[in-house]
Amino acid sequence: MLDTLRQGARTWVAKLLLILLILSFAVWGISDQILGRAGGDVVLESGDTAVTVQQYRLAYDRQLALESQRLGTRLTREQARLLGVDNAVQARMVGSVVLDEQARVMGLGLSEDRLAGLIAEDPAFQGLDGRFDRSQFRFVLNQVGMSEADYIVDREKAAIRQQVVEAVSDGITVPETFLDALHRYQGQTRDIAFVEIGAGAIDPVGEPTDQELQAYFEDNAERYRAPEYRSIRYVLLTPETIADPATVSDATVRAEYQDNQARYAVAEQRTIQQLVFSDRQQAEAVRERIDAGADFETIAAEMGRSVADITLGTFTEDDAPGAVGDAAFALDRPGAVSDVVEGPFGPVLVRVSEIIPGQTRPFEEVSAEIRSELALLEARDILLDIHDDYEDARAAGATMAEAAERVRLNVQTVDAIDRQGQDEQGAAVTDLPERRALLEAAFETEIGQESRPLNAGREGFLWYEVTDIEPDRARTLEEVRARVIEDWRADRTQAALDEQAGSVADRLRDGADPAAIAEADGYRADSKFGLSRTGTDADIGDAALAEIFTAGPGEVGVAPGASDSRRIVFRIEQISDPVGGADQLDDRLPQAVSGSLADDLLNQMVNRLQQEFPVTLNRSALERALSPGN
Repeated sequence: MLDTLRQGARTWVAKLLLILLILSFAVWGISDQILGRAGGDVVLESGDTAVTVQQYRLAYDRQLALESQRLGTRLTREQARLLGVDNAVQARMVGSVVLDEQARVMGLGLSEDRLAGLIAEDPAFQGLDGRFDRSQFRFVLNQVGMSEADYIVDREKAAIRQQVVEAVSDGITVPETFLDALHRYQGQTRDIAFVEIGAGAIDPVGEPTDQELQAYFEDNAERYRAPEYRSIRYVLLTPETIADPATVSDATVRAEYQDNQARYAVAEQRTIQQLVFSDRQQAEAVRERIDAGADFETIAAEMGRSVADITLGTFTEDDAPGAVGDAAFALDRPGAVSDVVEGPFGPVLVRVSEIIPGQTRPFEEVSAEIRSELALLEARDILLDIHDDYEDARAAGATMAEAAERVRLNVQTVDAIDRQGQDEQGAAVTDLPERRALLEAAFETEIGQESRPLNAGREGFLWYEVTDIEPDRARTLEEVRARVIEDWRADRTQAALDEQAGSVADRLRDGADPAAIAEADGYRADSKFGLSRTGTDADIGDAALAEIFTAGPGEVGVAPGASDSRRIVFRIEQISDPVGGADQLDDRLPQAVSGSLADDLLNQMVNRLQQEFPVTLNRSALERALSPGN
């Protein structure tokens, strides 16, 4: 039963991926006939070409998904804004609308044969044989509510736009002189002498007076403001929250075990050792010694290798490496040694030191696991019904608590949490479901406002509402006194470090010896050779490394050290350029630089087109396009 349900899930996911592929493509050209050109639905407009709310939202969601995948975490709207996703999408859509308008003015077109070929090449419309499948074509378009005629228009617009792009950016090559300069920039190294000043070398900072503390607090009042706090109530619906293993009968669990025993089998494992030889003759000689009674591990010790050196690890037959694995699983007992085998690094002798027999896990061991899996599958079957029952209850006027009780879900409450997910004591609230998405949505919602549910995992729903808002406010000194004292001390320490670093820098400029300065004042002096722009040095830190490459020959500079409590005062002793020229660069780099140059030219053309075809931005439509739940 589990396998049948899994197969159905895979089929459903495959269909969903096809639909998402079409939606992703449609970002670049959903036709006006589908989405309409009513003024309230247009986000960007240039001449007779427009980007609608739906188009803009699809482009934003696609970019957000790409950035989330790249960073390995689901980004909130606020995080996306800080990363520049909003600006990137707006710039790309502005470019799209002016390129489309330019293509329209130029009267560019596409032959029917070429358009048909592009559609046939789309993997979303291909059958299992890799060829265009008309029934698949109709199925996918039907899933997204798009007619064949509309799709063909959209595909034609995207292909025509690409003609404009290729006319500008294709065939760009970077001059050899530029690549030579890039090689020198990347390969240049610098030698420095430096003095490191640590916090231990300065006098301890004492206690501030009341007047000093009050003045410091007033000068930095914004740093100590209490943020806005909100109280949130939510209901979580996921397969895990409604799964009830107790409802799965013993007979069902037993039947699942009997029908799928292969799932509960543990394959045989073998611990494999090997001796690698420089030539086959040497390997054969050792094999003869083993046949005569010599010990495998003793011979390894004679060759200067420990047991750890010769042990590859413990593997199943499917995981065992290549010919060595085949030889190991052909041996009939622990301690047996193979004939000479050609391994990846030369002739080898293979030995199995331990065999862990395969077995089938007993029913008693896996019954709880099976029961939980079956309960989750049953929960997935009824999850949408529970979702609909909850929504129906709210639509009929029930409160969140009443609707949750009707479908046997729990209401959870979070009191006074800020936008960063911290409580009033500054501690992180760690048990929030869909933490980032929930916080972002809750801080864009008014008290009592009923909002569309958020996605919870892949299949669940998260309903939420704000029950109280405590506005941000100015704190008094007494509320944050300990924190203010700590910050005052830290700032005074940093100022003292900066003052001493400046004094040391002046002495270095006057020709003083770094070692003599360090010995006299209790600092540390040292030298670094061969520092590079693209390298790292944990001793001096990245900030100092960056500063070093802004200074010229013989110049003195001051930079933060590897931590805030250090300063690096350095002098450039030597600058060395690399030998050779562009021929020394990684082969992939010129192509990457050419791509960047092509992008720059395209951006210049888009900027020029914006002057010829001014773009109008509808702010209210933009906000609707990016509003949560749109």
